[in-house]
Amino acid sequence: MADLPPEVITEILSLVPAKHLLRLRITCKWWRSLIDSTDFIFFHLNKSRDSVIILRQHSRLYELDLNSMDRVKELDHPLMCYSNRIKILGSCNGLLCICNIADDIAFWNPSIRKHRIIPSEPLIRKQPNENNTITTLLAARVYGFGYDLFSDDYKLVSISYFVDLHNRSFDSHVKIYTMRTDVWKTLTSMPYALCCARTMGVFHSGALHWVVTRDLEPDSLDLIVAFDLRFEIFREVVLPGTVDGKFDMDVAVLRGLLCMIENRAKDGFDVWVMKEYGLSDSWCKLFTVEQPRDMKLMKSLKPLGYSRNGDKVLFEQDSKKLCWYNVASKDVSWVRISGMPNSIEGTVCFGSLVKPSLMDRSVQSKKQKVGEEKNKKKR
Repeated sequence: MADLPPEVITEILSLVPAKHLLRLRITCKWWRSLIDSTDFIFFHLNKSRDSVIILRQHSRLYELDLNSMDRVKELDHPLMCYSNRIKILGSCNGLLCICNIADDIAFWNPSIRKHRIIPSEPLIRKQPNENNTITTLLAARVYGFGYDLFSDDYKLVSISYFVDLHNRSFDSHVKIYTMRTDVWKTLTSMPYALCCARTMGVFHSGALHWVVTRDLEPDSLDLIVAFDLRFEIFREVVLPGTVDGKFDMDVAVLRGLLCMIENRAKDGFDVWVMKEYGLSDSWCKLFTVEQPRDMKLMKSLKPLGYSRNGDKVLFEQDSKKLCWYNVASKDVSWVRISGMPNSIEGTVCFGSLVKPSLMDRSVQSKKQKVGEEKNKKKR
């Protein structure tokens, strides 16, 4: 390759998986300088088709090749476990945001084995009422992790959700951490009730997405709310015209598109994608996953990605199992991974060279959009 023009070498290397580029860095000084450069890191991110499934089982994390389900490798994550579970708070541009039971939080790139521990989130203390009792309890705390293209900054959003036991009211405390300032700040409360305490924000098109309701009543309709990472405000996402929010919903990203899953109980799961983000009439129903006839009802499905030839979709079922859905035959088959327990959770992570630290902002005007905005490629 020594006789090739530099731009051709750059193009070739941009297609190499991140973990292999680490070994190529030692080939020569020029390659090392190129691979370490901020321009190349962003160029590689835009070109990369490398993605894996990160499996979580209690305190352990594993890497699974989506196209070869027998290739699983345990990862050495940077947090202390204290004999308790590790949580994955989000995934963006090859960075995982993880935390432990002590609320230590790290931004971590498993491809290049680099991490950054961020400052602890300030504690929220509720004051007693006039009877010196506390009736407001912390019902849930969810996070969302994403990238703001306009400020060239990675941001972590925390929503602490409190419920008053006496009057069935709720309140939320929203905080945001930005990598550039390295501090947490408090934002305006979110005027919605979270539908699921375990749901983390789904990053797409510069925003984090959650399924919420307007109040705590049992018959409240589900809706999708987006938090804009640039303007740091909440807004509602218009649902498909035939979806009224009466059934439970979930939100995800599939093939680079915002995806909505409607759980119609015995009638199965309708899977929708928004082909043009922000346009309500661009919602398209891809297929319906029917409930298996010979097994108990599935409670939830979260799509993780398509198989290499596009004939199957991998789902996380009930936050504990993996299953394939065959688009043509409509069959559901459960995934058994050798050496792995039956109960696991999965998160998609792109292979990248992105460092969990500040980069030179001088290249901001040069780079293209990154993350899921970059390509809408097949996973």
